[in-house]
Amino acid sequence: MRLQGKTALITGAARGIGLEFARAYVAEGAQVAIADIAIDAARKAANSIGPQAHAIALDVTRQDSIDAAFAEAVTRMGHLDILINNAALFSAAPIAEITRADYERLFAVNVAGTLFCLQAAARHMIPRGQGTIINMASQAGRRGEGLVAVYCATKAAVISLTQSAGLDLIRHGINVNAIAPGVVDGEHWDGVDAFFARYEGKAPGQKKREVGAAVPFGRMGTAADLTGMAVFLATDEAKYIVAQCFGVDGGNWMA
Repeated sequence: MRLQGKTALITGAARGIGLEFARAYVAEGAQVAIADIAIDAARKAANSIGPQAHAIALDVTRQDSIDAAFAEAVTRMGHLDILINNAALFSAAPIAEITRADYERLFAVNVAGTLFCLQAAARHMIPRGQGTIINMASQAGRRGEGLVAVYCATKAAVISLTQSAGLDLIRHGINVNAIAPGVVDGEHWDGVDAFFARYEGKAPGQKKREVGAAVPFGRMGTAADLTGMAVFLATDEAKYIVAQCFGVDGGNWMA
């Protein structure tokens, strides 16, 4: 029960990694706001976890939605101790085929969404003089990839935002850090695999098998592989960790 009495808001938590984090946090004693644009899925997820989980509608591309979601979370849970910025989109295309619309869509969610949710959380945490913010980066933010330029750029921006926000907010007692997963298995990988099948001429499922085999650990990660770091960074054990990005990737990237 390392998070006993704490409260958390997790964006994009109706499924996948965010939902796994919500389950882990509740198991450690926290209350969790499952914040997602898909509110019906968020309600179903919250019901599956129990009374410590609360479904909240959140569109990270709209400031009015961000403000309302954080206000609702504080009203329901009393205060806000932890934010996990998990909501994100993926896309892939060769440089010559990237569209402005796709660029703006990814940056609106992955970068602006992270920044303004972080800001909203900080505004609630600053008066209390404490808080934890965890941004979900990626190994893609540490290096370029030929078909994934826009996504890589958004995650590099998340790492940079983590550093800047961490240095600014620690004076208020707010720790800001990031987690950089590697390749994580899940339903989203069906879409990722489809991009590579299209642009690299691979059979469906081939890219997924290849990237899993290339991980030094011997397999793709799972959402459950990330929960240990997500819990640790939210505990008092991590109080002296500021503005860092932690790779949880089976050895894919050595910082």
